[in-house]
Amino acid sequence: MCAASCAGQEYPGVAYRQYSKCLPLYLRELALSAYKRRNDELAKITTPELVDARRKWARQTFWSLIGGAPERTPLNARVAGKLDRAGYRVDKVVFESRPGLHVTGNLYVPLRGRGPFPAVLLQMGHAPNGKAYGSYQRLCQGLVKLGFVAFGFDPMGQGERIYYPDASGRRTRLGSVDDEHSMAGRQMLLTGDSATRMHTWDAVRAVDYLSSLPFVDRTRLGTTGQSGGGTASMFLLAVDDRIDAAAISSGNTENFACGAFSAPGSTDDAEQNFPGAGPLGFDRWDTLYPFAPKPLLICVSDKDFFGTYSPQYIANGWEEFQKLKRVYGVLDKVDQVAWGSTPLPHSLAYDTRLQIYSFFQRWFHNDAKGVGEEPSTQPEPDEQLWCTESGSAVKSLQSTTPYALNKKRLGRVTPQPLERLLRLDRAPAATYSSLRKTVSRGVEIEALEIPSVFQVFVPAWLFLPRPARAGRPLIVVVDPSGRNTDWHEGELYQELALRGFAVCVADVRGTGDLVAEFAPGNPRYTRPHNDEEAFAWAGLMLGKPMLGQRTTDVLAVVRAMKAHPATASRPLVLAAQGKMGAVAQCAASLSTGVQRLFVSGGLSTFRSIVETENYGHSFANFVPRILEHTDLPEITAGASARKVILAGMLDGAGRRVPVDEVKKLYEKTRGIEVLEQAAWNLDALTRAATVA
Repeated sequence: MCAASCAGQEYPGVAYRQYSKCLPLYLRELALSAYKRRNDELAKITTPELVDARRKWARQTFWSLIGGAPERTPLNARVAGKLDRAGYRVDKVVFESRPGLHVTGNLYVPLRGRGPFPAVLLQMGHAPNGKAYGSYQRLCQGLVKLGFVAFGFDPMGQGERIYYPDASGRRTRLGSVDDEHSMAGRQMLLTGDSATRMHTWDAVRAVDYLSSLPFVDRTRLGTTGQSGGGTASMFLLAVDDRIDAAAISSGNTENFACGAFSAPGSTDDAEQNFPGAGPLGFDRWDTLYPFAPKPLLICVSDKDFFGTYSPQYIANGWEEFQKLKRVYGVLDKVDQVAWGSTPLPHSLAYDTRLQIYSFFQRWFHNDAKGVGEEPSTQPEPDEQLWCTESGSAVKSLQSTTPYALNKKRLGRVTPQPLERLLRLDRAPAATYSSLRKTVSRGVEIEALEIPSVFQVFVPAWLFLPRPARAGRPLIVVVDPSGRNTDWHEGELYQELALRGFAVCVADVRGTGDLVAEFAPGNPRYTRPHNDEEAFAWAGLMLGKPMLGQRTTDVLAVVRAMKAHPATASRPLVLAAQGKMGAVAQCAASLSTGVQRLFVSGGLSTFRSIVETENYGHSFANFVPRILEHTDLPEITAGASARKVILAGMLDGAGRRVPVDEVKKLYEKTRGIEVLEQAAWNLDALTRAATVA
């Protein structure tokens, strides 16, 4: 607790804990454990045989984390058009990375010199126009004029592959193309797929296409990419042995579980986060180990730790580079891994392009002089490079979408214990600390602190009728707004106590006083990352879904109330509204101490999120692969509660689900009652706690 003193005397009031530190400290412990676990393994790599073992482990682990390698299906590649330019041509290429999923790309082919030519695959950063972005065009034009075949393709959600279009059909209706990745990527997690797998497989199939061309030298294949494209290039290096040299420019070369971890850590859009990686000791730099000891250039913007990525971006990247360099040294190839940088902001700027040209000239053209000046380049208008008439693969080619592909994955369920899915921490002893008691009009209010798990303490208010009245139930409340709402005289919780109920209202992680403090660092980065989604991603990457963390907190509250003399003998009603409904349903399924469950305005099923393109449910409730094993109706059916009331249940888009449909979904739940309207007021909670 915070020590408070005045003139040498101990402060007489409640020295409340700084609860905003609890969640960051919890995550920090998990991150440091993952960091140490990985470092211990890397330190053992002292022979070529152990390097080879690490390469194999990293590749297998990467595929396992992202959903497994898809089946290789026909590419159905075709050239939809050509542009003739001075010294080169541009083929407008379309291929199917998976059946019906069309990928649009531009192939730059030299018209001078003798083939077969070395080829470089360019993966795009998060520019809305994808392959048509100015500096990406310049790099492709520069490469082709230097005697390389260059191939740039649109990633999912960019260029001609916008999947959430506005009225124009060519621009995203979401906030950014990052959101195009994450909107689908979050849904994919529920079924065991990932945006990472889609990005990776698109790149593998692009290499398939390059390798099939008679004028491409398959012994000299390279890849490069800027920003998100640099990160996607790292994914390709993890899985494809055909790549012979790689230049990563401003990729996310920061490990998540780093030494100076500041919660929520370096979370990013969906494809750059690896749920479940922390407990395995796997991290972003492990995607590069299968590539060793082939030629590798890591380029960064020295300003990115301040302007783009987290405060640890440069320091951790440099630390991890030294570890990888040591592995190259074990293989006697230390000269084949290099670090490059620019003082300029995050971009594929001129000086970085020169480093990339020089790198590929050295390794593919045996020219170590370097490129001092970029060949003349001139970006084309976007429309000139389109592979489709409309600029939309969905509109012109009837391409399928990530949402549609993921929806098809819904199928057979293999039951698995809920505790394992939620990755619950071991339960502590049933205990609590009474910080102070005070009185209101006819109500006693007790400030409680309940230990949940290491570093996490749950603050709660306990409202009791005064004088004490036995018989009526205890209502344990889980509210998204936290415990400091509706507590005043005349408001909900004191009014319930006046009716004879005991009421315990607790904050769970990420709510009320347990909302996490801001991390140190550049406000442009830390401010937008201090939100529920970023902390949910952090929990997933460290092996602890937020739904499981919050369920752990609620279970701790239930155990504490069963140990409290004023509430131990009362029947316990667990009541939750909104996104906390799923938390309460999980807690009721895992606790025999809950006699009644009341959920108002909660999510009906996880399946409805996958079935809804424009879903809106909180990411804090997402659990990877949960739909392979269970769903909320099955979870609730496992509860020991004798009465379950579901009021105004919603689907993944926040639309009310008809009563008859909810009844059918929850038909296996005993004591079920379904109400049409969500309600969270004195009468609704009184009824939930007393109706037969």
